[in-house]
Amino acid sequence: MRVRHFRRHLVQRAATFAGSAVSSDRRANLANFRVATRARAALLFALPLLLAAAPVRPGLPHVRLDTPEGAIVLELDIRRAPITANNFLAYVDEHKFDGATFYRAARSKADPKRGFIQGGVNHVASKSKFPIDHEPTTKTGLHHLDGTISMARFQPGSAQGDWSILVGPAPSMDAHGSEPGYAAFGHVVSGMAVVRRILAAPTWPGARTPEMMGQMIHDPVTITRATRVP
Repeated sequence: MRVRHFRRHLVQRAATFAGSAVSSDRRANLANFRVATRARAALLFALPLLLAAAPVRPGLPHVRLDTPEGAIVLELDIRRAPITANNFLAYVDEHKFDGATFYRAARSKADPKRGFIQGGVNHVASKSKFPIDHEPTTKTGLHHLDGTISMARFQPGSAQGDWSILVGPAPSMDAHGSEPGYAAFGHVVSGMAVVRRILAAPTWPGARTPEMMGQMIHDPVTITRATRVP
């Protein structure tokens, strides 16, 4: 009887211990759950503040050129061609391109549907800012492709407020060897149909320089407004 009573006592103690262990585990799990819930709630509360404080990496600026033929939207590469692109933006911000024109249509003799159009202040001194340093394509890594916008100039370091938009690639305008080439600084993102219409505009047979012979547009196309766009 004593042995049997002792065994019963051991079983009861074991059951009590197991129950206490299970109860302790449940309490621990419940405590952990409450801590995790509070942590998630704190994170959800702080998340909008964290997102608001996170730095936003800005994209490349866009400029819209409004003309009677339609709008042309440009993307300017201020990262790879900062001097040239920011010079263009300064003209836009100071409204120097408002009322300027596309005055030249340089069509390829081999394919008249290719070439470039030239626009800007047309070297008018009162609308021109100081000349800028030349950024060759060997430095920027940009190339003269279809839709590229590139600075017009006489010699390197003389570019001011005139530029060209290409129709078709023109690798000869890139820098190579001892040739400094021209400074590409962006490209057309919409409005290439407008660019092609301007390229096809009637031109005068003469010009003020031999290089522009037969390329001056008879009725220059007005840039009614140049503005930054999102």
